[in-house]
Formats: sequence, C-alpha cells, structure tokens
Amino acid sequence: MENKEAAGAAAGAAAAESDGTAEKRARSGDCDDTADDFISSLPDAVLGTIISLLPTKDGGRTRVLSRRWRHLWRSAPLNLEVSTRPPDADADAHAAGPVPTPSRVLPSAVSEIISKHPGPARRFSLHCRGDGDLCPQAAESWLCSRALANLQELDISYAEPPLLTSVLRSAPNILVAKISHGDFEPAMINFPFLKKLSLFRLTISADLFPGLLSCCHALESLSMTKVRAVGCLRLSSPTIRTIIFRHSYGETAELVIEDAPRLVRLLVPYCERDDSVTVRVIRAPNLEILGPFFVVVSKLLLFQGISLVSSTNSMRTLKVLALKSSGQKLNAVLNILRGFPCLEKLCVIFHTNRERNDENEPQYDPLHPVECLETRLKKVVFKSFEGYGKQVDFAKFFVLNAKVLDKIEFEVRNQYSSETVAYEHRLLQVENRASREARVEFRTTSY
Repeated sequence: MENKEAAGAAAGAAAAESDGTAEKRARSGDCDDTADDFISSLPDAVLGTIISLLPTKDGGRTRVLSRRWRHLWRSAPLNLEVSTRPPDADADAHAAGPVPTPSRVLPSAVSEIISKHPGPARRFSLHCRGDGDLCPQAAESWLCSRALANLQELDISYAEPPLLTSVLRSAPNILVAKISHGDFEPAMINFPFLKKLSLFRLTISADLFPGLLSCCHALESLSMTKVRAVGCLRLSSPTIRTIIFRHSYGETAELVIEDAPRLVRLLVPYCERDDSVTVRVIRAPNLEILGPFFVVVSKLLLFQGISLVSSTNSMRTLKVLALKSSGQKLNAVLNILRGFPCLEKLCVIFHTNRERNDENEPQYDPLHPVECLETRLKKVVFKSFEGYGKQVDFAKFFVLNAKVLDKIEFEVRNQYSSETVAYEHRLLQVENRASREARVEFRTTSY
C-alpha cells in the first residue's frame, strides 16, 4: 500500500507538470521514454491503478507525460469527480462546505469524458453547490452509461432529495458509498453488494433507519459521523463488522445495537459530551475493539446475555479498549477492566475535566487482582500525558501491577530530553515494574 501511495504521489507530481514542461515536450515530439523513468517501467495494471487514484483532470493529463502513458487513461478505472460550480463561483464556498477544486470537472464536461473513456469506472463523486444546479435526469443518464456501468464507489454531497434518489437508484452495484450533508431516507438505498457506507452531517429518522440495513445485505462497515438522529436508532445486521458513531454537536442521540453477531469494532470517537450519547449493545458476541468513552459519565451499556457486563458477567472476546479519564478515577477504570479479562491493549486518553470522587466506588484489593493485568494485558498507551499529578499516579499503577506487559507508551505534547525521561522514570518507578520485559517509551505527538 505504501508503494502504491508513493507511486501515486510521484505520478501526481508529474501530472501537475503537464500544463508546462511536459506538455511542451509532448508537442515538440521530444518526449521519449528514458531509463531513469522508473514509474513508466511498471506494468500497465499498476499504472492504471495509479491513474485511478488521481483526481479526474490529473488522471487525464497523464497522457502527455510520454508515449508509454498515452493510452493508459482510457483503460484505467475512471475516477470521475464532478462539482456543479467552478471554484470561484461564490464567495461563501468555504463556509458552505466542500470547495470545488481545480481537479474537479463541471457537469458540462462529463458527457465528453464518459464518451471518450469506455470504462471501467472506480469512483464517481458529485458535490452539488446549490438547489437546482443539476437535474436528476442528467445524473441518471451518466450513471446508466457504459463507462459507469460497473461503478465501485459513490460519493455524493449537498444533493436535494430528487437528485439523491436518482443517483442512488442508478448505481445498484456499488461497493462503497459516502453520502453527506442533507436529509437522508434509508429507503432510498437498495445496494445488495454494498460493503462500506459512510453518512456525514445528515439527519436520520429512527422510523426509517431499520430499512437501511435490510436493503444492504453485504454491509460490513457503517460510519455515522456528526449525524442528527431523530429518535432512537435501532440496528440489527448479520454481516456488519464495524460501526463508527459520532453524533452532531449539541444534539442528544441514542443507538441500540440489538443483534450484530459479526460485530468486531464499535468506535464512538470525539463525542464532545458523552452524557448526551447513549449506546446500548444488546448482542455482539464477537466484539473485540471498543471505545473511546468517558469513565464516569458515559452512557455505554454493554450486555452479555441478559445482564450488563461486569466482573461477574465478563466479556472474554474484547481485546482492545479505549477510555477517557482525568486520572482521578483509577478504581472506576479497574472495575471496568474486571469485565474484560482477556483484554490485550488498553488506551487511556487523559483529559482535564475534574471528576468527583465517589465514596461508594469499590477500592482495588490486591487479594482480588484484575485478571487481565495478571495474564493478558500486553500494551498500555497513555495519550495526552502531561507527566505530573494524578496522571503519574494513574500510570504508575499499571507500571507496578500489569505483569505481562510488553510495552508502555506515553504520548506527550513536547519533546522530552533524556533528563526529563529519566525524571519521569523515577516518578513512575520504572525500575520496579511488574513486567521486566516491558519497554517504556515517550513519543511526541500533536493534538
């Protein structure tokens, strides 16, 4: 994958030159393949993949690079990016949403492009900039063309309901879809082969939500980011493996996962206020990755059978857990860990909000240790670590009590000198760590 990205970047840079030096060379006939052109020596299939990852205009411009590239665009999977207005069409483009870039084409150019490109097509992206900018019939005719007949990916935003309905109805065989900005009616979708669906900045009605999955028989990944959920969203799916749920800021939301036998990853990233989001997991017998959620105010209700997960009703499938904590509620975290005895990786994201101590919180008893700390936990990551106060005491507990750790990682904002690292080692009592094999690392990162 890294080689593809590097090759794609190189081809993109070369394509960007096409308006200048490369184009002049092509006109003059002084455009020959040289031994130094390593990219052009790649097989046609690889070069076609590179071209399909470039924006529409840049992909077309690769034809002027050399004789070797001249025929490739017509056979490479088409990546067609359309915007209904040019970049400078309105002064409020930045505030309104995605800005049309020079790499996107206007609707007036689409018919000519698909007439010259016989297919196949990899991706069709349509960003509408205003009401009535594009009639549904035009979009429908493009998607019914031979060039877009076997479309794999669809990305559509700011489309009015009639246009959105036409686009979705005309692309029944896609594998990946992203729909953003507007009102979304799941009844619009009937994609029997769809594997990945992303919904962004949409309003979703709870009454229509069950129809979403009933029409997506192969769906494996569902991402709902900054969505406004009207009512409680109930979800059942025999195929889904990943769910990402992030509600719209300032809104309350409730998601109930009633039955997801193949669900492996449940991610609830960047919730501004966890107390405004309720997630209930009734049945997910293969769940392995969960989080992040606040230790204290979270409304995550995880069931094993008919009862909530706890030390007496543990979930042994969970391998990775992410939590948010100020560092003041160690006992609360340990009581959560008791419900996941087979946990292998723990990520703690420190935050600055103060958490009140609960006198009724069960205290840690060394005579009744946390099972995962004794036998399973291999890695602990502390994010936003500031290196003092309660955070140090919190982290030190894991240094001194997690017996099979391979690695303890601290993500810090500023570069630590060797003297600072040695100082933190003393505070954390690294020399007395429970796992002699554990490596302690400090990594600088930006937030």
